[in-house]
Amino acid sequence: MAGHIQDRWYKTVPGPDGKPVKVKTDRYGVGMRYRARYVGPDGTEKSQSFPDKQKRKAEAWLNNVEADMSRGDYIDPSAGRVTFAQYVSTWLATQTTDPATRESVESRLRLHAVPYLGTRPLASFQPSHIRLWMRTLEDAGLAAGYRRGIFAHVSTVFTAAVEDRIIRDNPCRSRSVKAPRLDPRKVKPWTVERVRAVQDQLPDRYRELIEPAVGCGLRQGEVFGLAVEEVDFLGGVVHVVRQVKLLRGRSVFAPPKGGKIRDVPLPESVAFALAGHITRYPPVAITLPWKTLDGPPVTATLIFYGPAGLPLNRNRFNDRVWRPTLRAVGVEPDREHGMHALRHFYASVLLDAGESIKALSEYLGHHDPGYTLRTYTHLMPSSETRTRAAVDRVLGDGGRVNDGPDTAQTTW
Repeated sequence: MAGHIQDRWYKTVPGPDGKPVKVKTDRYGVGMRYRARYVGPDGTEKSQSFPDKQKRKAEAWLNNVEADMSRGDYIDPSAGRVTFAQYVSTWLATQTTDPATRESVESRLRLHAVPYLGTRPLASFQPSHIRLWMRTLEDAGLAAGYRRGIFAHVSTVFTAAVEDRIIRDNPCRSRSVKAPRLDPRKVKPWTVERVRAVQDQLPDRYRELIEPAVGCGLRQGEVFGLAVEEVDFLGGVVHVVRQVKLLRGRSVFAPPKGGKIRDVPLPESVAFALAGHITRYPPVAITLPWKTLDGPPVTATLIFYGPAGLPLNRNRFNDRVWRPTLRAVGVEPDREHGMHALRHFYASVLLDAGESIKALSEYLGHHDPGYTLRTYTHLMPSSETRTRAAVDRVLGDGGRVNDGPDTAQTTW
């Protein structure tokens, strides 16, 4: 046994004849009778108390502790007393993802998890607590995709606590707890008419900003970070090497999402549009810190910038330029009609032209062609026409060969 059971209601003392006898202690009849005591792997004594008539239960508990130690599965019972908020603070301090991702995760946990789960000790969580919290977020009107992301962050926190030997199980992985389902809405690309209507409505200095998005599939931040030195007009290539991101409301240069530096074909129409824009608004050299607010300064000659020669801030641009433009052409601004809709348009054009999913995935900077396929598979042209044409080329009149009996005799 890993320790021993202490009976706090009785003690053993020498009797009149010198033999040990049990006598009542001052605690007799008060509080928990039995205390299971053992020395943990860290060298400190641990204990758990049990009421009267539960000595067998105390012994079984102590045996389980010993078994956990021998298997390497031991968890200090006091470790789980740390609250969710306390552990989140510690966990965030150890993250090594890029600063923008850390800021996003911290914001989601601070706003939507800690206020509901923060005061509860980690060891006390049950699946029902997670289900109730998720229902609260749903009732608050948060979108399914956003709730799914928050749930993933919370589950990651609990997984880390399991790996740190603070708790035994992750309540988010219970079979009764399900991640929020995404809305079954398929991407609906804009029409050419809508793209051009929005472009015509934009202020002149931002009008050609549409082109690298619809013609090269660049994200908003990548368009904002596009420098003239990365546009190979002669070679017909755009080198996507940076984006403009916001950290605590301030702009920084950073690699493209997922670090996917890539080359994208530059169509002539986009090249001519960019050349015209550069003539009217000469590129400006802008210096920003790299990746973090205190990162090394990096200078790029940006094609698109604000009237004061400053980098475009996505929040201000969306509020003051993009959304008013959408409303002016009769489009209600929402998550489906951000600048990301221009990337969807680009994807639909390439798929309609027969481009492969693998190539499209590379051009879009996706981490996995499977993600590209899942996102855009419904936009791929039907294969029925291609199938009929392929079979007809082989079996139709134009592809018929003379392989009858006479041919066989001639061959022999």
